[in-house]
Amino acid sequence: MYRIDQIYMDHPYFGYRRMTGSSADQGIQVNCKRLRRLMQRMGLKAIYPKPNLSKRLRAQYTCPYLLRELSIVRPDQVWRIDITYLQMGKGFMYLFNIIDWYSRKVIDYELSSTLEKGFVLRCLKRAFGHRKPEIMNSD
Repeated sequence: MYRIDQIYMDHPYFGYRRMTGSSADQGIQVNCKRLRRLMQRMGLKAIYPKPNLSKRLRAQYTCPYLLRELSIVRPDQVWRIDITYLQMGKGFMYLFNIIDWYSRKVIDYELSSTLEKGFVLRCLKRAFGHRKPEIMNSD
């Protein structure tokens, strides 16, 4: 299962058929039915463009992007915050970062092994201790 995860991380667009071929190329013989069952158990699906995703008629409501017409002309006008994860040997580490859009510099960041709100609040308090933005943007 570890090898399947490695192949999937390198090629997330592989389905179970291409994953079987890639495993065979690396000297790992596995039946396609077994590989499909393992991928289902791991929750892995091939990532590919689905049909008609660009049509807006199906959307009930689309939120307007409020910063589209805003010209960012000075530091600390807009900060971007984001949480992402980093895969480690056993599990994940979570990274919270704050970036100034004008200078594209990292204001502050914090790493945590658990996805709890404490590390986010510590990072925000440190950043607000130095300076404050007019707008904070997140997705």
